Amino acid sequence: MEKYYYSYEEFVQDTTKLIHLSKDFNADVLLGAARGGLTLSHFMGEALNTRKVYSLNSIHYEGTQKLETFDIFNIPDLSKASKVLILDDIVDSGETMVEIFKLLKEKFPHVEFKLATIFYKKTALIQPDFAVKEATQWIEFFWEKDIKL
Repeated sequence: MEKYYYSYEEFVQDTTKLIHLSKDFNADVLLGAARGGLTLSHFMGEALNTRKVYSLNSIHYEGTQKLETFDIFNIPDLSKASKVLILDDIVDSGETMVEIFKLLKEKFPHVEFKLATIFYKKTALIQPDFAVKEATQWIEFFWEKDIKL
C-alpha cells in the first residue's frame, strides 16, 4: 500500500484553509473525534479563540485494521450548544462518523451538527460539510510518525 507522509507544515496550511471554509457556520462548539481530530480541534480552537473545544472517543480501527464494532464514548454534554462542528483528520469509510452523527443527533436533537475534515474519500458513506483534500492513498500523519518511543 502506497503511503503519504503528511507533515506539520502542510497541516498548518490545511488547517488555515479549513478554518476559512467552515467559519461561516459559526459553531459555538468544536468537537474533536479522538484521536485523529484532537490536533485539528486544538489548532482550530486556538485560531478561533474559543475555549469550547471538546472531544469524544471513537474506536473502529486498530492501527490499519478495521474492527467489526464501533465504540463511541466520553460524549460531552452538548445540551447548551446550538451549532457543533465535528472535527476529524479523515473520513475514510465514513462508517464511524455515521454512527457518531446518529448517536449525537439522538442525544441532542436541537443541535445542528456539521463535519469538517482535512481529508475525505469520495467513496465514504458520509461526506464532510467542509474538507480540504481528497485521500487517494494511506495517510501517515506527522503526529503518528514523528514521535516514537
